Amino acid sequence: MPIKTLLDFRDPEACKRMVIKIGSALLVDGSGRVEVEWLRTIVNEIWTAREMGIDVVVVSSGSIAIGAKQLDFSEGGRRTLAEAQASASVGQIELASVWRQLLAERDLTAAQMLLTLDDFESRRRYLNISATLRRLLKSGVVPVVNENDTIATGEIRFGDNDRLAARVAQACQADGVILLTDVDGLYDKHPDEPDAERLDEVHGVTDEIHAMADTESGSGLGSGGMTAKLLAAEIAEKAGIALAIVNGTEENPLARAMASQAATLFLPQRDESGRRAWIGGRMRFAGSIKVDDGCVRAVRNGKSVLAAGVIGSDGDFERGDIIPVFDVAGNMIAKGLVEYDADDVEAIMGMQKDDQEAILGHAPRSAVMHRDHLVLM
Repeated sequence: MPIKTLLDFRDPEACKRMVIKIGSALLVDGSGRVEVEWLRTIVNEIWTAREMGIDVVVVSSGSIAIGAKQLDFSEGGRRTLAEAQASASVGQIELASVWRQLLAERDLTAAQMLLTLDDFESRRRYLNISATLRRLLKSGVVPVVNENDTIATGEIRFGDNDRLAARVAQACQADGVILLTDVDGLYDKHPDEPDAERLDEVHGVTDEIHAMADTESGSGLGSGGMTAKLLAAEIAEKAGIALAIVNGTEENPLARAMASQAATLFLPQRDESGRRAWIGGRMRFAGSIKVDDGCVRAVRNGKSVLAAGVIGSDGDFERGDIIPVFDVAGNMIAKGLVEYDADDVEAIMGMQKDDQEAILGHAPRSAVMHRDHLVLM
């Protein structure tokens, strides 16, 4: 059964596996040192979850913030890409060491995985990530994941660990994600405003929900913000995964949130798994197609994208690429595996099937995107 309440994160029947993401502002103090005593309480909560029969994967920020202080870089090590990469390479050693030490205190073994967006966009590497995570968890290990900021550049990086956590949850088939941050959830306006109200539950991230987000990372140490967390929630909810935004500023934050029910819970909106979940989570594309209103209705009713409904294409995609589908207003309605190269789509768009063979020189495929490889947004 899926997670329906915050308390379900403690129920191994509803939550057999969870991902806990910890932001830099919580884990690293102003002098660049790890908040060891606070982190020890998190490790205790991980141990408790494990004792209850719940697997835990950690997504831990902090390497850039730690390394920047050691290297005496300004702006948290994020002034230039080279400084961020250098900071990460120094800070990741200490970060991994602290995790190993604290988990060992509870007789838990730590594993380190450093990943980039590119690793998730490649189907083969994604499957390797999934297999490694599952094998580590089967062996009783606690995987500690971070973005590989030492090598990641702008076009192959997540830029925030919130979306990384959601993609990791997809890969390891988790039931829930907890994002620990410095607020206790999503508010309908800036939480500093006196009449701001927290949303306890969100049933689907809509444009209205996005409008409530604060795009800034308040501490200056991290790279996220509420917008990044909502993007993570979208990835999770479409894969049948619940996601909670929880205040982590106090010790034992998971127990505190469960006791007070102070959090925002984003409930799963569908249960995509395997290949379809991977398609829905894709973030980088070689191009896109645009379709007419009739095609939009057909796709939303479970039909394929046919050439007759395509009214435009963009980019230099190839057959087998995952690309988004936009409506006439520019809204993304789906992502899917395209059956034609970009040039062929341009040549046959708007045409009925009987007219396509003369243009292509061969029998056309059944669809530009087949419904079996199409995921609604």
